[in-house]
Amino acid sequence: MGLIKAFQRALSEEGGGQVIAIDASPLSAALYFADKGYIVPPGLDHGFLVVAQRICQRHDVKLIIPTRDEELPFFAKLREMFQNMGVSVMVPEVDVVRVCQDKRLFIEFCQTYGFSVPKTYASTENITRFPVFVKERFGKGSKWAFRVDSIQDLDYLLHRLKEPIIQEYIEAQEYTMDLFADFSGNVLTVVPRERLSVFGGESFIGRTRKNWDIINEAVRLASTLRLIGHNTIQCFWHDGKVKFIEVNPRYGGGASLGFAAGAFTPRLLVRLVMGKEVKPAIGEFEDGYLMLRYTADLFLREQEVNNIDRLH
Repeated sequence: MGLIKAFQRALSEEGGGQVIAIDASPLSAALYFADKGYIVPPGLDHGFLVVAQRICQRHDVKLIIPTRDEELPFFAKLREMFQNMGVSVMVPEVDVVRVCQDKRLFIEFCQTYGFSVPKTYASTENITRFPVFVKERFGKGSKWAFRVDSIQDLDYLLHRLKEPIIQEYIEAQEYTMDLFADFSGNVLTVVPRERLSVFGGESFIGRTRKNWDIINEAVRLASTLRLIGHNTIQCFWHDGKVKFIEVNPRYGGGASLGFAAGAFTPRLLVRLVMGKEVKPAIGEFEDGYLMLRYTADLFLREQEVNNIDRLH
């Protein structure tokens, strides 16, 4: 619930406001940490859109922050409609979302514009050494991503994945960059962090690193790709090169490390929406700052769950 608390803090520092959470399940913890929570229809169809519009009008909402991958293309298509309602949406344009969510398109984009990626194999005939890395074209997190140590295992996987991508297996430090840009695409902050312990595709132990090669290449990528808002960019630092893996144009689970290290992007985003000046602060964060994530428990009475407003 770190992101909700971060925006509550950001709003309090900029004059006040409410954080509203929505979810299809009454058992989503976010509903109980937000200032107001709503249970909304499942899925991303017309019914959901009508409810989202009603919430925006009822609470004079100024900013929508999609937090799930599935929501990004939905809100990207509707960005202009919400803008006409006076609501900013932290999501890039539709074609940018498509490149970010399609790993094959992202590889092609990087190759076209001169960004390094792990070597990608067009067929098994070109593979001369193992291990290799295999991932699903539209997979997310660590699901459908495998280290493969033999041609037999590779053949097995290739017959079971829908659209597999085969790349070299890189033994090098993996980094996540929290990069923030304004709504015109001007990069304002970049915080690289080493992924020291990863579970389910999310970083649980991380450490900030002021590597200017990584920072500068991330700025170049973001500017070329036309990213806006907070983005989660993953790469390897391999043989003195930045090799990009993927971009998630949203807040990631480990973003709070960047907040704590000095790049408090929720406040920057609030200031942008309020029309206040936000100056670039690239490199202005604490180097070598560690994050140790842990789980916490929330206890509720059944009546508290039943009291959450349900909108249809």
